Amino acid sequence: MTKEQLLPPGSFGLPFLGETLGFISDPYRFVNKRYRQYGPIFKTNLLGKPTVVIAGPEVVEFVLAKHMEYFSWREGWPKNFKTLLGESLFLQDGEEHRKNRRLMMPALHGPALANYVSKMENITLGYLKKWEEKQEFTWMDEFKQLTFDIASQLLIGTNAGSDNQRFSQLFKDLTNGFFAINPLPLPFTTLGKAIAARNQILEYIAKVVKERQQHPTKDALSLLIQAKDEDGNSLTEKELIAQAVLLVFAGHETTTSMLTWICLELARNPEILQRAREEQLQLASKGGLDLEQLNQMPYLEQIFSEVERLYPPVNGGFRGVVKEFEYNGFYVPAGWQLLYSITVTHRLEEIYPQPERFDPDRFSPQRQENKQYPFSLIGFGGGPRICIGIAFAKMEMKIVLAHLLRGYHWEILPNQSLDIVRLPTNHPKDGLRVRFQPR
Repeated sequence: MTKEQLLPPGSFGLPFLGETLGFISDPYRFVNKRYRQYGPIFKTNLLGKPTVVIAGPEVVEFVLAKHMEYFSWREGWPKNFKTLLGESLFLQDGEEHRKNRRLMMPALHGPALANYVSKMENITLGYLKKWEEKQEFTWMDEFKQLTFDIASQLLIGTNAGSDNQRFSQLFKDLTNGFFAINPLPLPFTTLGKAIAARNQILEYIAKVVKERQQHPTKDALSLLIQAKDEDGNSLTEKELIAQAVLLVFAGHETTTSMLTWICLELARNPEILQRAREEQLQLASKGGLDLEQLNQMPYLEQIFSEVERLYPPVNGGFRGVVKEFEYNGFYVPAGWQLLYSITVTHRLEEIYPQPERFDPDRFSPQRQENKQYPFSLIGFGGGPRICIGIAFAKMEMKIVLAHLLRGYHWEILPNQSLDIVRLPTNHPKDGLRVRFQPR
């Protein structure tokens, strides 16, 4: 039998387009249908490339941890990602990635996080006041502004205000370009607008980097400017700009998605809301919010895990196959693209019974459904390249939700669609319109 005959099952679809349109209209349904038909590995053609798609904890572990040497980040992500996210950590491989990740870690962990708490809380309190006055609004838009303010002020040290509104809109245009099907970067196309936004963002951040080099502050970017590796090397100006763009992008898109879904599910599930509120009121009776309290919220953490499972902000991850490999008796040639499905892995019944049900107790000490198999909860990735900002994101979400649960009541307004839209990041179709008031 030739290697070609051992390719995974599946279909390449139409010439050039392959099965891209089906995938982009609903990535979860696309992968789930084929997973039921073919099992954990199948072939297709996405975004103009032969692609192997995988789902399920065992094969995900094969890719993210056990055999990383077969795969490349840079070669995997569609061309639009490379155009728009440039030379950042996100698209680096091997030694270059390890070196830069080590340089960036201290800005997002440990003592640095402790410095961010009061600023995060102050920004949050400002938004709560604004929401009280508004009473009715679309929460996803508001969360996007809030998380953007937190990311831009704490990660690169910009000030709140009108500049941030413009900056936030530029990031929105940038994000829309990731899965743009029209590959022509003409000014009126989605990709063209995304590239124009990227250029303005780079220009703006280059100015910020110069300011921080002369006058360091307490933000992550200032820490990055001062960071040196064991040989005494630091990041170049070009690298600093690319990493700063990534920090702000990654620091608000995914958090917006998770906060929106958490508030939606709490409004739908009064008994879960009540339990989460009781945990917070008990903590509040001991004093104001501080680092110690943030580490004593086990039920809220279960809610986070269940939202990460049911509504992971991104549907999957791409890799380039740089070395041919075999899995389950199937052969995958070098030069293909690989996609691992987070959404399908998170909804496998053998791991998560009644997977469509929102049930934070799956993650209780008694049940721990995610502990049966490693790599069955991968909303933030897994293995050595797990999301570098995970601690920052969780701390931010805890601060926002602690205040919401302690002091406010909200309900979902009628006549809106809460259907899941999965690209570019997971969100309810109409963005979650709510009525909001103090308790």
